[in-house]
Amino acid sequence: MMKRIPLRSLTTLLVLIACIHNAVAQSTEISYLSGTGSDHTVNWQFYCTAGSNAGKWTSIPVPSCWELQGFGKYDYGFAKDSLRGKESGLYKYTFQAPAHWKGKKVNIVFEGVMTDATVKINGKSAGPIHQGAFYAFKYDISGLLKYGTANLLEVTVAKHSANASVNDAERKADFWIFGGIFRPVFLEALPAQHIAALAVNANANGALHAVVKVNAQQGKQLSLQLYDKDHQKVGGQIIKTLNTSEIHIDTVYAGIRPWSAEFPNLYDAEISLLDKGKVLHILHQRIGFRTVELKQRDGIYVNGVKMKFKGVNRHSFRPETGRTTSKTISIEDVQLIKDMNMNAVRMSHYPPDAHFLDVCDSLGLYVMDELAGWHGHYNTETGTRLVKEMLEHDVNHPSIVLWANGNEGGHNKELDHLFPELDPQQRPVVHPWQLFNGIETQHYREYNYGIGNYDNGKEIVMPTEFLHGQFDGGHGAGLEDYWAHMWQNPLSAGGFLWDFSDQGVVRKDKHDSLDTDHHRGADGIVGPHHEKEGSFFTIKEVWSPVFIERREITPAFDGTLNIENRYAFTNIDQCHFTWQLKQLETSAVYNGTAPAPHLKPLEKGILQLTLPPNWNTYDVLYLSAKDPHGKELFTWSFPITSPVALTAKKIDTIGTGKVSIREHDSLWLVSAADIHIAFNKKNGLLQEVKHGNTVIPFNHGPILQEGENNFADFSHHYQGSNLIITSSFDRKNSYNTLQWTIYPSGVVKMSVQYFPAAYFTSLAGVNFSFPEKEMRAIEYMGSGPYRVWKNRLKGTTFGIWKKEYNDTETGESWKYPEFKGYHANMYWCKFITASQPFTVYTENESLFLRLFTPAWKTDQWHNYEPIFPTGDLSFMQGISSIGTKTQRNETTGPMGMKNIFYDYEKEPERALQIVLYFDFSGK
Repeated sequence: MMKRIPLRSLTTLLVLIACIHNAVAQSTEISYLSGTGSDHTVNWQFYCTAGSNAGKWTSIPVPSCWELQGFGKYDYGFAKDSLRGKESGLYKYTFQAPAHWKGKKVNIVFEGVMTDATVKINGKSAGPIHQGAFYAFKYDISGLLKYGTANLLEVTVAKHSANASVNDAERKADFWIFGGIFRPVFLEALPAQHIAALAVNANANGALHAVVKVNAQQGKQLSLQLYDKDHQKVGGQIIKTLNTSEIHIDTVYAGIRPWSAEFPNLYDAEISLLDKGKVLHILHQRIGFRTVELKQRDGIYVNGVKMKFKGVNRHSFRPETGRTTSKTISIEDVQLIKDMNMNAVRMSHYPPDAHFLDVCDSLGLYVMDELAGWHGHYNTETGTRLVKEMLEHDVNHPSIVLWANGNEGGHNKELDHLFPELDPQQRPVVHPWQLFNGIETQHYREYNYGIGNYDNGKEIVMPTEFLHGQFDGGHGAGLEDYWAHMWQNPLSAGGFLWDFSDQGVVRKDKHDSLDTDHHRGADGIVGPHHEKEGSFFTIKEVWSPVFIERREITPAFDGTLNIENRYAFTNIDQCHFTWQLKQLETSAVYNGTAPAPHLKPLEKGILQLTLPPNWNTYDVLYLSAKDPHGKELFTWSFPITSPVALTAKKIDTIGTGKVSIREHDSLWLVSAADIHIAFNKKNGLLQEVKHGNTVIPFNHGPILQEGENNFADFSHHYQGSNLIITSSFDRKNSYNTLQWTIYPSGVVKMSVQYFPAAYFTSLAGVNFSFPEKEMRAIEYMGSGPYRVWKNRLKGTTFGIWKKEYNDTETGESWKYPEFKGYHANMYWCKFITASQPFTVYTENESLFLRLFTPAWKTDQWHNYEPIFPTGDLSFMQGISSIGTKTQRNETTGPMGMKNIFYDYEKEPERALQIVLYFDFSGK
């Protein structure tokens, strides 16, 4: 039996329904025809004219790049024109237009189509062909729709544009080029009288200027009401009477919280079109109050503060979906960028998805929004239309602080005037790679670059690309030098690294393999799926807004650390500091917090740790800083124990047996505690090691590099129970010396005193041989877990690390951290091999462990060349730096130069010394 609804309740329900319907009617109604992104798609009918899966009607998810769905032909932007895929895609989709939309203005909106789009509704043209892939465009299809019934949408997409200038700007470029409806498609229904457009200039001082375009009769009214994040009203309602189609609203709000990358405060501006108090149309626009000012020969100011942009270039990209992304992807990207303590991102080399800018607004990231133009540019007619589309779409985002007109010569200067004309905020315009508008943006300048510019110039310096990544080079390699210089230079506005992630695309035509087009796409700080390279952590430390001065921990350490505030708007007392003392082998810890000192931006001061009386019994001190939002900025590590002290605790030199020696041909055969070692009598090199009957294939060392292996005139004698095998010093012929000490416990000590071969050397240390195929893993105490280069030493953490063997080549495979390479600050290392493990200890501070040799790579300019010693395992005091795609290593700054050592006329007291202890017992 059906229950009756009380009349009063029924009346209330009807009123509620009417209110909801009225609210919907007042707002712009959105109906998606496609999905909203790569994680939500809708299948449309599809026909590809050439390439894979061509010549048949089937279906395709929209939005998408059709190559990633198995259609057409993959091309990188450097492909010869004669080899490029120039297929077209034909799309069909049937949709309903609600009956109540009749009488409204209905637009079909395309957020991005690559590249030429011809649109029909029910067999009739929706408007002129649209050319240009990265720009939202719309057609008024009100008169083409059948309301209350089915409608047919047909879109023909040519990925190679009929407009040569579009191809020059977008497709002749150093990135993957795709085809398809790669961003969402939707219908928007507006009331017949409606708000057509809104552009806002909201300043940090609370002043707001709004330009509102309306399609309404004169005499109607326009109101503005501001709301905060809690939807509480801010200020009163402002009402204007329409007497023209463009209305300007000016007001000032008190107590406004400005927007910045550090504090991304946002507000909701509600604009209403009224007819005698009745709401005809409501538009909501999220805004931030933020001021950008360019002061010539001074700097770029945000909210009155001179900025240092810590930026990166970013492509809209994912391996499985190409240029089709999602809001989830945008959040992931922005969070990763901010995790590196970056505050800025450049949209290279085209405008991004709307949701990416939304996320930059809400999470806080300064944006350089860019008109496409890699090395070529749009013609003036095409470019004028696309600039207007870009600014209409992006103008209200507070995160955008700079506009870029093209890239590296892809600048149509006839378009420059459009930016200030269309932008009420008057944000600065740059020409990346040029000196324009008083901002020198030269790409990939060397550290000491410049004739009449940069350090010798008068203009603001802000490279829009620098330290170009290539495999493991660039990015963090050189950044410490560059940033130290940028930070101190008052004309420096920072810069933008190239680039965020490796562009490895899934090749549907190659069994779903990942393709970076060899070296061209292997230039990211993170891998295609955001695998973190070593540079990620170097950047995180170098660009930390909390700067901790270097401090060596000695017995006199009183817990004070020098600190500097490198924020623009944050006081250090808004941050949070914790610290930990740790005994690495027992994992015993002592935790503490440190009060954050009151330090305004750019101020220096003291961070005080209150340590326990036994603090020096621990191995390491860790200090962590979190920002006001709880995000970790960095964790610094300060070793407390020294290699000498630790080795003395770990090494058993006593034993219970005896050390024996006998000659056999050219060898001395030494035995102690079931360890059997063969030394070459002439040059003193280790020839063979056995534990019992097990051969440990560690031999042929120490070989000096770079230095003369002139160890000579060896003799042996006993010192107590210990056997000493030593060379003789001769200032002319055998000035490098080697001494072995074999203890009754079977432990072997090596002491090498040496002079590098020249004043400048790439390498300094000793090498041994070990078959790579026999290595399984290492466990070591030192800085890790990532490898280092001479010009990329920051970003590691001191601790005990276990690394399984891998053959990772950075940017070609993505199992990180890499096994091969240089590892910093080794105290000891246990080599886990196919036969039995052995361990090496050292008394040296700052000793580098070298593990095998990554694959050799070079280029026509000899920029990226990983320099490694001969042999397989090395213990080094000087290692090589690494170059970038566009620079040799020595041009990335002082840390990129070769090692320097003066030989002091071969004075023995001035020689470098390496002391190692070898434990071959398998413990």
